[in-house]
Amino acid sequence: MAKRGKKYLEAAKLVDRATAYSVTDAIELVKKTNIAKFDASVEAAFRLGVDPKKADQQIRGAVVLPHGTGKVQRVLVFARGEKAKEAEAAGADFVGDADYINKIQQGWFDFDVVVATPDMMGEVGRLGRVLGPKGLMPNPKTGTVTFDVTKAVNDIKAGKVEYRVDKAGNIHVPIGKVSFDSTKLAENLATVQEALVKAKPAAAKGTYMKNVTVASTMGPGVKVDASTIG
Repeated sequence: MAKRGKKYLEAAKLVDRATAYSVTDAIELVKKTNIAKFDASVEAAFRLGVDPKKADQQIRGAVVLPHGTGKVQRVLVFARGEKAKEAEAAGADFVGDADYINKIQQGWFDFDVVVATPDMMGEVGRLGRVLGPKGLMPNPKTGTVTFDVTKAVNDIKAGKVEYRVDKAGNIHVPIGKVSFDSTKLAENLATVQEALVKAKPAAAKGTYMKNVTVASTMGPGVKVDASTIG
């Protein structure tokens, strides 16, 4: 751990914590300060001027990144009959109903995203206790409870990411990998920011986009001047 700590400290020296960098400079710094030996993910963190304790200020949704996340998502679809065939044709990795519900109850989690048709939610709801804490429960707000399973699967495979405000008013979203071209990372970041601006609750007062930071998986956070995004 000490070795990693030293590397992190060296990387952190390159970042001036008091500066909000232009999006171009911030992304270059994220690449420069990546200390992982693997192709690390790049994550954006947005601090928003909302009060998540109030129901009308809870922000949740999903957006398709123009250049994807660099991660291949394994999709499980709960559907029957024609909708099950449709999901298979769209490229879902797993499609079924009771069989997969039983499998999950026995501890199977070899998937990244769950989609369900509305008529399946009565049964899928039984998995709330196990899927909920992992953030895997299908939800109409993120487009994962739908009869349009083709669109749902296509969007997820194309790089759809979900966002949800936490108790402190922060939203964390992956925007790609360190190996991505800087322009692609910047465009993915702009797409997320645009979605969050559109999702601004009418009840939110004061500064909405308080702080934006980008970082690689193990690297230091780099502040971004929000006005340079997009």
